[in-house]
Amino acid sequence: MDEELKRLKRRKMLELRRKMMQESAEAEEAEPPEEPSPREILDGRFKGRAWEVYRAAEAQFPAVMPQVERVLVDGIRQGKIRDRIDGESLFRFLRQVGLPVRLQTHIRFKEHGELKTIGQRMKEK
Repeated sequence: MDEELKRLKRRKMLELRRKMMQESAEAEEAEPPEEPSPREILDGRFKGRAWEVYRAAEAQFPAVMPQVERVLVDGIRQGKIRDRIDGESLFRFLRQVGLPVRLQTHIRFKEHGELKTIGQRMKEK
């Protein structure tokens, strides 16, 4: 009697396990593939200092940059933008659409293997 009860329990457990696996497989098939976010798409195309330029533009023009992002992502998705986008080309593009992005620049001198700013160099002289 105990053996028959154990066998029934085992069979029921196997059926439940099979049913759960089948349901999880069906759920995975039913889910559409997740589409990458606009930032992920841009990250795949941006190279070099492009993110630096993008963040500067985003800080200076927060109302306009979502539209620019949408245009860039649409161009990439439609295949109009095939090449990688570096900082210089993004900077030129933003200037062409009327966004005069200002980047923080540093002028440094190399003396005796050290990089020094203008302020440091003037203090020494």
